[in-house]
Amino acid sequence: MLFNSLTFIVFFALVLALHNAPLGWTTKKTNLLVASYLFYAAWNPPFVILVWLSTVIDWHVARRMFVEQRAGRRKMLLAVSVIVNLGILGYFKYGGFLLENFIALAATVGIDYQAPDWSIVLPVGISFYTFQTMAYSLDVYLRRAEPAKSFLDFALFVTFFPQLVAGPIVRPTHLIPQFAAPRVATRQQLYWGLGLITIGLFQKIVVADGLLAQSADKVFSAGETLHPLDAWLGTLAFSGQIFSDFAGYSTTAIGVALALGFGLPDNFCYPYASIGFSDFWRRWHISLSSWLRDYLYIPIGGNRKGNIRTYANLMTTMLLGGLWHGASWTFVVWGGLHGLYLSLHKLMMERDWPRWPSLLAGLVTFHAVTLSWIFFRSPDFARAWDYFTGILRWQPATEALSPVDWTSPRLLVLLSSVMLIDVLQRRSGRHAVFLYWPWWLRGGSYAMLALITLTLGGFGGQVPFIYFQF
Repeated sequence: MLFNSLTFIVFFALVLALHNAPLGWTTKKTNLLVASYLFYAAWNPPFVILVWLSTVIDWHVARRMFVEQRAGRRKMLLAVSVIVNLGILGYFKYGGFLLENFIALAATVGIDYQAPDWSIVLPVGISFYTFQTMAYSLDVYLRRAEPAKSFLDFALFVTFFPQLVAGPIVRPTHLIPQFAAPRVATRQQLYWGLGLITIGLFQKIVVADGLLAQSADKVFSAGETLHPLDAWLGTLAFSGQIFSDFAGYSTTAIGVALALGFGLPDNFCYPYASIGFSDFWRRWHISLSSWLRDYLYIPIGGNRKGNIRTYANLMTTMLLGGLWHGASWTFVVWGGLHGLYLSLHKLMMERDWPRWPSLLAGLVTFHAVTLSWIFFRSPDFARAWDYFTGILRWQPATEALSPVDWTSPRLLVLLSSVMLIDVLQRRSGRHAVFLYWPWWLRGGSYAMLALITLTLGGFGGQVPFIYFQF
């Protein structure tokens, strides 16, 4: 079930009505849990079993681990949780990738291995809820948190439908306590929540799908070396598309939860106004970057064991972060590029090199991040190489992709607006700018965005969010 569908609008209206009905709190939580399973089952009902499996195992493992005093037994229990969760993730998401690389490796030593076709369907959102349940087990193991007192609360934490399939990745200490006492949105929370839903759907339907997707798809699907203007503007279009698409999902998810009375953490904080690469990862996909920091980077040593080890830890974290996004070496290279960016930035800070002016640093950060999206979007290295060749060389414009088509005011104004909004928000220090406007201006803006979304974008296309494939 997609946020950008009429089915979801009807579904959410029913959930909202039940949540505000005069029912007991346990009944309301049960309703939310059932709704979450229905929401997930709308894609592929059998995959609900995988969610159940992770839920039941981590529930029992955490309870046993919390009362267990023997270090060896606690490690064994943690290993059960990690192996089951990563095993499921590895089988469904990385099984085909590992098989392909094994076949290629065997071929290099003269072994012609013919494997059966790998036709496993990737469960939507598996990477997100796997990291979420693992955080629960790890927090209990590290004594950062106690196990949930109610299985219902824990099951709802794992499956809470607003953020189930594409985040934000919520920490157990943030969400589980919100299920302890009755919660219904106040009038102000309901208005804000519905407003955030409007903004999020506008970002997805109008900006990402309606204004940018066609441009990005046209360039990245071209089978030849591109004209530099095509390559640059196509990359910028995808840079705006993926931000508007993913931030649109996160904003909608936060708004849906808020309309029900629950708070989810921000996942984006004007990332394209970042000054430096560390700053970028504090603002882009915040829930994932903080998860990788707390559960991977710091445990393997962080910056506590010298400079060389720090750089190695940064690269390891970002390479695995790239692989988390997709079972392809192009994603690994994308993560490696960001690991290199972070390492170079750290080296410059340590050597006390002259600081760049903020405007220059921001432009360099934005364009370096944008260039890395080429590996993220390209289907393979051959296409990525053709893309970089087009950027670095001056090639004659092709008939299919003429620069004249790309320098239209609409595209340039739109891409500039995406950056300008981030810069203005950073300068004002207000992420959700609409929330601080007078009620009449805010209400009028929401109505205008909703009208534009319905008339220009509509809900007929129902294009999936980009991060659903991760």
